[in-house]
Amino acid sequence: MQYLLTPYAKRIEPFAWWEGAFSEEELNWLQQKAKAADQNAVVGVGNGIGGVNPNVRRSQISWLENNPNTKWVFEKLAHVASQLNADHFRFDLTGFGEKLQLTNYDQSENGMYGWHQDYGGGISRKLSLTLQLTDPSEYEGGNLQIMTSGTPVNVRKQRGIIAAFPSYVLHQVTPVTQGSRQSLVAWVSGPAFK
Repeated sequence: MQYLLTPYAKRIEPFAWWEGAFSEEELNWLQQKAKAADQNAVVGVGNGIGGVNPNVRRSQISWLENNPNTKWVFEKLAHVASQLNADHFRFDLTGFGEKLQLTNYDQSENGMYGWHQDYGGGISRKLSLTLQLTDPSEYEGGNLQIMTSGTPVNVRKQRGIIAAFPSYVLHQVTPVTQGSRQSLVAWVSGPAFK
């Protein structure tokens, strides 16, 4: 099966973004999966002291496995990651070492995720991808911010935009104050940085 991708990528240090990888129908499917997330998100899993900590993270998550029904999601994200990596980051990558995370941030709990880096428990995450599933008119707050030179930068709110950044970069999602925000997060792994 072939997919038509619109290769429109831009970069602002230290992240890049991609538009048009997923159709409205595909975004709707993923958004419904994220809205149905029912597992409380945890923090600090990789250091052995993980758990739910509402002072750091308030959201529900679920996981998308790579199987015949979801292979198309992984293939599209792999294409985007490969292109953005070649154009901007040039990391030595091997692929997705984990399931994809679907996240729901809801106003009822001021859903958020404070400043953090995407370290994985025993997995060398090198490139983080966040696909925005919600139209910005459906929520307030919930800004994906990336720390650049001591000043946070908001990633543009746009349904279907994929932000890519090194997994070691500090980032956060500010509290959602109206509505709810859904996203899909993926981490591309590779040999440890040297």
